[in-house]
Amino acid sequence: MRLLGRGSFGNIVEFDKFDLIIVGAGPSGCVIAERAARDMAWKCLVIEKRPHVAGNCHDFIHPEGLLLHRYGPHCFRTSKESLVRYLGSFTEWIPGNQRVRAFYKGRLFPIPINLTTLEQFFGRTLTEESARRLLEEKRLDIRDPGNSEEYVLSILGRELFEAFYLGYTRKQWGMHPCELAPSVCARLPVRFNRDDSYVDQAYQLMPKDGYTSMFLRMLAHPLIEVRLNCDFFAVRSNLKPRKALVYTGPVDAYFDHCCGPLPYRSLDFEWIRFPVEYKQPCMAINYPLDHEYTRSVEIKHVTAQKHPHTIISLEYSRSRGEPFYPIPVEANISRYSLYKKLAERETARKAVYFCGRLATYSYLDMDQTVENALQLYQVIKGRNAHAGALGRSACL
Repeated sequence: MRLLGRGSFGNIVEFDKFDLIIVGAGPSGCVIAERAARDMAWKCLVIEKRPHVAGNCHDFIHPEGLLLHRYGPHCFRTSKESLVRYLGSFTEWIPGNQRVRAFYKGRLFPIPINLTTLEQFFGRTLTEESARRLLEEKRLDIRDPGNSEEYVLSILGRELFEAFYLGYTRKQWGMHPCELAPSVCARLPVRFNRDDSYVDQAYQLMPKDGYTSMFLRMLAHPLIEVRLNCDFFAVRSNLKPRKALVYTGPVDAYFDHCCGPLPYRSLDFEWIRFPVEYKQPCMAINYPLDHEYTRSVEIKHVTAQKHPHTIISLEYSRSRGEPFYPIPVEANISRYSLYKKLAERETARKAVYFCGRLATYSYLDMDQTVENALQLYQVIKGRNAHAGALGRSACL
């Protein structure tokens, strides 16, 4: 890998020498560059507007010596062993140990909701059977939920909805759950046992040396060149790859917002140092009712670092700033469908491919992002192999 920083943009001739150009050095871009270089021996250029690789998975060493996640906590989870093996080529794994609590009326409750949560909240001892009967009494009879509010009410009832979902969703998304697709609140499971892990996937892991190290190893190939602090829109007229271009940024920006802007949620972070080994009992604490921030994160719980001090990050959800989350409401999904048609036309006409959360306006987890990137690489590879075969047959 050749890594260049600010001002190292080169000239038109330099931009002409690459088989594949990838816009964005996040998980999607790194995966596709690695596969194209190692599998097809393509010369790849990755351009990234930020001063670092790994996208929102970027982690860094704080002057205090702590490994911190700059853009919020990221824990790799999947049920697909093939993805664990693939990424395991570039990192050693450690257990994820991702645990979350919600702060409600002065107490901490396990999230997602499990048997312990229900016992604490309703003040009674429960078994799996009695907990199921309790929620059957509490839930509303909504057979086909059309939004996140209806989904939670149909599963848990109004008391749990108002305690753990309503306020948090309003802060996180800037709107009432009734305005959001059911999938937003359906991301969290409901359990009738005492499993307090955040997700259900079979593999819940962290890269031992951090995500940035993992993605740098992925890019460590002599056929890959990375240019940081490089804005795609400042150089796009010079980008003329021989095979294809992969774009991982906001899809509406690529098309100059011609169908109107797609809204995203962003995050601001406040970092607080504490002269203690641990400040909170788990990785994250959600605040559905208290404080302006949505949650506090102590990433030491999942990085397994040993350090006498700790740093907490407070997350504030914003409507402006670096785009983090597509907002899944009907109007936005409808507008994205217009951009999707433009993207498909761009792929067919110019071999420009769109990949990742922002380019497909999808709320993807990391395992889905990596899997989608691997699948897209196979599509690009197949189409170029087919084009090569057609070219050879034409010469016979």
